[in-house]
Amino acid sequence: MTYLPRDMPTGCGCDDLKTTSKWISIDEAFDRISRHVFPIARAETLPIQNAKGRVLANEVCAKGDMPRFDHAAMDGYAVDSTAFAGDGPWLFPVTGRIAAGDAPGTGCASADACRIFTGAPLPERYDSVIMQERAEKIGNLIRFDTRPEPRENVRQRGEEYQSGAAILSAGTVLTPGAIAACASAGHGKVTVHKRVRVALIATGSEVATPGMQELEEGQIWDVNTPMLHALLSRPDVDLNDIIRVKDSLHDIRDAMQSAAENADLVVTTGGVSVGDEDHLHGAVQAAGGSVIFAGVAMKPGKPVTLGRIGNATWLGLPGNPGSAFVTWSIFGEGVLNALSGRQRTMPKRRHVLLGHDLFRKAGRCEIRAACIVGIAGDGRDVIECTSGGTSGQVSHYATADGFAFLPSELDQMPAGTLVEFLPFCTN
Repeated sequence: MTYLPRDMPTGCGCDDLKTTSKWISIDEAFDRISRHVFPIARAETLPIQNAKGRVLANEVCAKGDMPRFDHAAMDGYAVDSTAFAGDGPWLFPVTGRIAAGDAPGTGCASADACRIFTGAPLPERYDSVIMQERAEKIGNLIRFDTRPEPRENVRQRGEEYQSGAAILSAGTVLTPGAIAACASAGHGKVTVHKRVRVALIATGSEVATPGMQELEEGQIWDVNTPMLHALLSRPDVDLNDIIRVKDSLHDIRDAMQSAAENADLVVTTGGVSVGDEDHLHGAVQAAGGSVIFAGVAMKPGKPVTLGRIGNATWLGLPGNPGSAFVTWSIFGEGVLNALSGRQRTMPKRRHVLLGHDLFRKAGRCEIRAACIVGIAGDGRDVIECTSGGTSGQVSHYATADGFAFLPSELDQMPAGTLVEFLPFCTN
């Protein structure tokens, strides 16, 4: 594939707002999230085996050196490297045996060898371990043909880290690897941020629950509620309320006020555009809330809104399922990460190569579902866009790997063009 570089913008490429000055760019939205959304202050202490996926509230420091003592890195014979005088081979009597879990022992002479096993502490005066494959047993003696180097096959005390060293910083997500690091540092419990309490409000008089009822004339299936329920199924989230309300200013206002009383984040779907039946902005205003941004120069998802109601953050997603999925993946994950205390809040994009020619209307940054179809000669992934339909379509997300960001200023991109790619979040 021919590599076609372009002048990559510092951000998403959606900041050419000459014709869309009332909208902010994706990167400006990220900036406002970082300036207005902060970690919840509540914390709790959990056993490390119950903390997977949670976010550290405090730094974790080592309770001792690691390793705690000099020990053998493999099975073999512990020796004093200075006892290998002259030219080899060398013969040593074997006068001891130490396995993992034994005390280090002090009775071995410098000119002797000690049988030792992986993880066993090194006896005093010994500084090397010769692997058993390089030793030959002759009667009561052991023969070595090669002189060992000092510290050979020895894991030294404190070589990984020393007592008091910072092992994990606050904001670290406790993956299995991070939990292993906690255990290695001597911690059986960790202090983590409490789960983010989330309330989900789905608006729309036309939506019906899939599988629970027959569709009446003019109704559609509720896609957003099960989709967002799945997206919110994270260890650091407590989805404590799911509310469905009709398109009524008073009903939405009451639902928002009620949800905000016991939530850190209120997520709504639908009603954030400017139609006569779009009541979210009015409902938030009637409930005493405020707006941080409303409208982003992107396609789909332009009406996405961030604000506050009471002590809760409010994220208003568009009602079209495709738009809701895109805006949650780009902004919702970042808002939730910020509330949960994660170090890295915004989803991380990377550069990939377009695998086909693409034509579109310029003007807004366009987000399309894309599949990874190969690897280019420079090691970058090659993608093909799978969508270009309406904001209500979601079937293509089932087989896609992530989102391609098509910059606002380009209306045609030949195969090989460098574009940004955001993998789907797997929590």
